Amino acid sequence: LHIEVPAIPFEELSSKTEGESSTSIRERIQAARDIQTSRFATYDDMHANADMPPKLIRQICKIDQSAADLLQDAIVNLGLSARAYDRILKVSRTVADLEGESQINDVHVSEAIQYRSLDRKAWLN
Repeated sequence: LHIEVPAIPFEELSSKTEGESSTSIRERIQAARDIQTSRFATYDDMHANADMPPKLIRQICKIDQSAADLLQDAIVNLGLSARAYDRILKVSRTVADLEGESQINDVHVSEAIQYRSLDRKAWLN
């Protein structure tokens, strides 16, 4: 993934409110890794969503109609390939895992598309 990280405005940097702690982030990531370890326990060569072949993506990364419509629009409007489609589904599954969600929804797909479109933008410049 390539993501664009804009500069943080001074007001945010100097704010007294605290963001999410590193400990909390680490716990969320470990929980997502545990979900994936469990999901792929019966597969010898797979340990994470990134390892899924296309056939398994179709089984594990099922999406509802709203998410499918969003993904279709992205594929058409951004001119993405079948490979990009699979990658978006894998990233969507990971985003859902990070949120502790068993079902991928349109919010997860939207976030994954955003990462892909930023990646595409970087390559086009």
